[in-house]
Amino acid sequence: MTGVAMSLGAVMLVGWLMATASGPAGYAHFSGFADSVVGKLLIAGWIFGFFYHLCNGIRHLFWDAGKGFEMSTARASGGVVIGASAGLTLLMWLWLFTS
Repeated sequence: MTGVAMSLGAVMLVGWLMATASGPAGYAHFSGFADSVVGKLLIAGWIFGFFYHLCNGIRHLFWDAGKGFEMSTARASGGVVIGASAGLTLLMWLWLFTS
């Protein structure tokens, strides 16, 4: 699901590039959407999806090496993935939207 969400986020990225290339009016229109509550929720969701996908990929690398298959370890690593994804999303959000 995170891969699908990131693909949809790529559509928004292309929209941003097209709006930027179309000039100030197009960019202002896109920026208005991106600055809305819905736009910011979508951006936050895509950022979380990216970091979840990244962290879970690292988890799978350990599994590929034959480590972390015990049920307690698998559950713990799942919690670490979710926590790390949330923390990284918060850090990225702060970096992007605070000046």
